[in-house]
Amino acid sequence: MATLVFEKPESSLDEPGKRPLLTIVTPAFNEAVNLPLFYERLCRTMESVDMEWEWLIVDDHSRDDTFRVMSETARRDPRVKGLRFSRNFGAHTALACGINLAKGDCVAALAADLQDPPETIPALLEHWRAGTPVVWAVRHKRKGESSTTKGFARLYYWLMRNVVGMKEMPATGADFFLLDRKVVNAFSQFSEAHVSILALITWMGFQQVSIPYDKEARVHGRSGWDLKKKLKLVVDSVTSFSYVPIRFMSYLGFSIALLGFLYAGVVVFNAFQGQPVQGWSSMIVVVLVLGGVQMLMMGVLGEYLWRALDEARRRPRYIIETTTESSRAANSQ
Repeated sequence: MATLVFEKPESSLDEPGKRPLLTIVTPAFNEAVNLPLFYERLCRTMESVDMEWEWLIVDDHSRDDTFRVMSETARRDPRVKGLRFSRNFGAHTALACGINLAKGDCVAALAADLQDPPETIPALLEHWRAGTPVVWAVRHKRKGESSTTKGFARLYYWLMRNVVGMKEMPATGADFFLLDRKVVNAFSQFSEAHVSILALITWMGFQQVSIPYDKEARVHGRSGWDLKKKLKLVVDSVTSFSYVPIRFMSYLGFSIALLGFLYAGVVVFNAFQGQPVQGWSSMIVVVLVLGGVQMLMMGVLGEYLWRALDEARRRPRYIIETTTESSRAANSQ
């Protein structure tokens, strides 16, 4: 297993005459076709930016030639670096890995599918140079996406803002952002396995600003962000930052118990009046409702307990199988 040596870098802003370094972090899963297009657009964009830059690609164990394309690009351009996970750990884990390994004075995170245009980077950098440590690129329009996807996104961000309580989170969502080095250093202190990166950055509380951009339609391939992963993100986001589900269970349990006592009082009163409850229908309904509610409560508690157990194991969040540096060294032998 190959690993990258990561040392927390000092800011180049403290060195006179040295240009700041921007690290662009890109999680990639089955993006062999899109990466060359991304590279071309990124190079054109960075020509107008007075900064040094590097591109760090995290291959989330793709099934296509993503890592080969990464390695070929890295051989031609030393500003390009990449690594490959030993298995699929998920987009948010890949993003966290890239942020932790970034060496830049600021770090921009972009998806590899070109839905988040690299041409937006200069606008993000303007706010960073003005002193804002967290700059969100907020979706203004979402091209090429179904109404179901848009509706799910609106529901998720409404839930995060109004139920979990993260009012600072962009209402329409942001998959694309830029972080100052001090935010990256603070982010690297966290080692949670089940967490939303966007929610964690919002929770950290640094000054934030948002700029609008149009999310483009995917050029090639299909998104690996399926319904199962979306639902997991919702559960991870809620359980990591809120006890609302457990508090709701307490309220619900108290309400059902109160209704049960009231119903028992009605049954006893009717029995004294010579009107006992006829049949078993009402009893079966009560049993089924109570049983369903109890199973739901156990499921919610199980989600919290499983995440607590998973964190207690202290397993690594990801395992790096190989890197473009080690691949280049092996090919040169």
